[in-house]
Amino acid sequence: MDQVTFRSDTVLYDVHLLLPNACHLMKRLNSVGQPVFTSKFRILRDCDGKDSSCESPVRESTDASNVPRDEDGDLDVVRRPRCSSCNRDAVCPIILSQSAATLTDEEEDSEEEDGARDVIKIEHTMATPLEDVGKQIWRGAFLLADFILAQASMFKGATVLELGAGTGLTSIVMAMVAKTVYCTDVGDDLLSMCQRNVTLNKQHFEPQDADLDFCWTDAEIADLHDNTTFVIAADVCYDDDLTDALFRTLYRLASNMRHPSTTYISIEKSRLNFTLRHMDVSCEAYDYFRHCLDQLQQMTAGKMNFTVEPVKSSFPQFFQYERVEQLELWKVTAERL
Repeated sequence: MDQVTFRSDTVLYDVHLLLPNACHLMKRLNSVGQPVFTSKFRILRDCDGKDSSCESPVRESTDASNVPRDEDGDLDVVRRPRCSSCNRDAVCPIILSQSAATLTDEEEDSEEEDGARDVIKIEHTMATPLEDVGKQIWRGAFLLADFILAQASMFKGATVLELGAGTGLTSIVMAMVAKTVYCTDVGDDLLSMCQRNVTLNKQHFEPQDADLDFCWTDAEIADLHDNTTFVIAADVCYDDDLTDALFRTLYRLASNMRHPSTTYISIEKSRLNFTLRHMDVSCEAYDYFRHCLDQLQQMTAGKMNFTVEPVKSSFPQFFQYERVEQLELWKVTAERL
C-alpha cells in the first residue's frame, strides 16, 4: 500500500485538521490496512478551561487616523514573509510501510514529558468506510468530554457506562474523575484500539488488567446493575437502526439498574440537507433521533418514567476543536414507577 486510498464510501472528518500536524502523526497500519494516527489533545485548564489562542482576536481601532498607510495613502497591509525553506506537512501523508504496533522507546519516554497530565494521547484513523467511523474522533466526543470536566464533582466516585465508545476518548476523560467506567463498543479491531488508548493514558488513572478478551464477568454485570448511575454516548445516532438500538438498550439498562440513572447523549447534525418542503437545513438521522427522544418521554406503558431535556452548551471548552452550533447535548433521566 503506497498511499491513502479513498473510495466512494469513505468518510473523512476534519476535526483533526485544526491541530498542528505535529500533533497527529501516522504510526502504523491496523489489521484491515487503515492508517493509524496518534494525536495529542491538551486539556486547556487556564482561564476556566478556555484557551486564549482559540478566542476571537482583539479588533484594533477603526479610527482612520490610526490605520497604517503607505506613502501613496493606501492601506498598508502587513504580509506574511515568504520562506522558501519552510516546508508544510502534507494533510494526507504517504504511507511508506507497515510499522510495528508497539511504541518505540522515544514514544514511551514522551509520556514522562512535563505537562503529560494535561495531555491525552489517542490512536485513531482519519478516513474510514461508514461501518468503521467509530475509529475516528468526532466533535460530539469533545463536547461530552468538556461537559465531564466542567461537572467533575457530579461524576466523582460514580460508576459510569459508555455506549459506543469508539476510540475511547470520552471514557478516558470520565475515568479521570469517576470511580469505575465501563467502556463498550462492538468489534475486536475497534476494541483493541480502544484498549490501546487506555494504556496510552494510564498516567491519568489506574486501568485494570484485562484477563478476558472483551467479555463481561458475572461480577462486572452485577456491579453494573447495582452501582451505575450515569450512562454516556457520543455521536452514535447517525443511522436510524443504530438509534433504535441505542434507545432499546437505554430502556433495558434503566429497567435493570438498582438506582435511578441519568444518560447524557451528544450529537452533531452532521448529515445536513436543504429541503424545499421546509425551506431549511434538515438532517433525517437527527430528526429521527429527536422523534425517539419524544417517544421515550411520552411512554406511558412499562415500569420506567423518562424525562428528557437539552443541556445548554455554555460550559467551558477544555479541548481545541470547533464547537459548532450543530453540536447538542441531551440529558435523559430514568426513574422507576
